[in-house]
Amino acid sequence: MFWQLILLAYLIGSLSFAILLSRLTGAPDPRVGGSGNPGATNMLRLAGRRLAISTLFGDLLKGLLPVLVAATQGLSVQQQAWIALAAVFGHLYPLYFRFRGGKGVATAAGALLGLYPPAALLALAIWLLAFKITRTSSLAALAALPLCLPLLAWQQPEALWPMALLAGLIVWRHRNNLRDLFAGTERHF
Repeated sequence: MFWQLILLAYLIGSLSFAILLSRLTGAPDPRVGGSGNPGATNMLRLAGRRLAISTLFGDLLKGLLPVLVAATQGLSVQQQAWIALAAVFGHLYPLYFRFRGGKGVATAAGALLGLYPPAALLALAIWLLAFKITRTSSLAALAALPLCLPLLAWQQPEALWPMALLAGLIVWRHRNNLRDLFAGTERHF
């Protein structure tokens, strides 16, 4: 059951709501406009609030649902965390879109919500505070996930390794944003 759920989580994670919604509504393809990232922030820039919120909700569900299914199947928290990582990996490197995906923040947030809701709420609070101060989505995302990992590790220590890998992948996917942040050229809202 574990390996089937890993595969299912990856395939669900590979669905890109930004791309699918842009195709369904005739909005610009987020991979060729704005930042080029198929995620909620770029959808906000290119297609407006409604499609951005829909993208965010869909990406959250991609992380949450596989974890909840794993929990209902009686899998351990560590197994649920590996399944969460598979969903995020699908978002980062989607099978259906030539392995060109988003940055995984919303999908990771959904997975975190399924694994340990207080850590997800802490990540949301950190994201909101960092965004309010800096008006920079990438910086808020980079602050939120790593800062909530200690809470997760304290309450769910068996989930630490998969979630640490997940955080590392998200930082890796934000490497261009980090470069732009250090150069002072990162986009702000």
